[in-house]
Amino acid sequence: MSNRLFQGVLLQIKEATGRTVGVVDADGEIIACSDTLRVGKVVEDDISSDINDAGGRALVSGGSTYCALANWGATYEYAVFVEGEDREGGELCALAAITLGVAKTAYDEKHDKATFIKNIILDNILPGDIHVRARELHVDEAPPHVVFLIRQVDKTDIAALDILHSLFPDKQHDVVLNLSETDLALVKEVRGNVDPLELKKVAYAIEETINSELYIKTVIGIGSVAENVKELARSYKEAQIAIDVGKVFDTDKTVVSYETLGLGRLIYQLPTTMCQMFMSEVFKKGSLEGLDQETLFTILKFFENSLNVSETSRKLFVHRNTLVYRLEKIKKITGLDLREFDHAIVFKVALMVRRYLTAREEEMKN
Repeated sequence: MSNRLFQGVLLQIKEATGRTVGVVDADGEIIACSDTLRVGKVVEDDISSDINDAGGRALVSGGSTYCALANWGATYEYAVFVEGEDREGGELCALAAITLGVAKTAYDEKHDKATFIKNIILDNILPGDIHVRARELHVDEAPPHVVFLIRQVDKTDIAALDILHSLFPDKQHDVVLNLSETDLALVKEVRGNVDPLELKKVAYAIEETINSELYIKTVIGIGSVAENVKELARSYKEAQIAIDVGKVFDTDKTVVSYETLGLGRLIYQLPTTMCQMFMSEVFKKGSLEGLDQETLFTILKFFENSLNVSETSRKLFVHRNTLVYRLEKIKKITGLDLREFDHAIVFKVALMVRRYLTAREEEMKN
């Protein structure tokens, strides 16, 4: 935010009310004031912590009334102060905070890089305007970036945003965004040939830090590399899809990369009517439901061991003939012989489709 913009508004408030009014930053330094001689000075040492403790309410101290600007997080960014501790001073301080907050928002929307990036990933800017705005903001369009979507699960805490800022303080190359009550985003500059494992390490570091400091569970989706700023919206949508698909097919994973979704990504984007038709064609009515949990567990282990009968029987601690008997039973019920590669593929896809349909049904209920 430009201090000159603050200064211009404050001088108008002073002229209208006759009271000294100013703005302090998070360190208690006066960065703008109708009394220009006070600019650069620091107010009481403990005023910053007192403003934070006030939780956005007016605070009276040292002959002045203070109000933090709206949209402040765990720690405020700017606060307004007005001369006087009377009721009129409190009302004036609240109005000044609203006025300066609106001015700050308008200024940020026009001049702030983070807001520009946020508008891109949320499709709030026309593609043809991206190049123009990037040039106005001196944003380099060339470096590749990856979007990490951090979703807080079960409970949320605004302090997660501060943690993310502390982990990635380099605002020239990385942008941290608050998207909603539950969602944060990190738009991180990377090399064009970045190793996907490096991206997962970054995600796990974020997850571990938020969990250890705030005891909040997170799920993190990673989009593919965006070669320029115009592709950031695609990377963000991919990170969203990664979380949504992972919620269906990889429920035990807390970090999901779009590029490793495999068949799940394809199935997730199919219409439910087509999936239902596929299930009815593959299995005669009730055949899949006729498999008990032990048989389904056997099938999963058989897939995990690359359709190898000997290895699967060893992992299940059963005799090879026992496993063969179970496979024959599956063939009799479903008509699919899992020892044949083509049949195994069909069965594997069918299990994933069923899981997808179940998830969709639960979404409809909720």
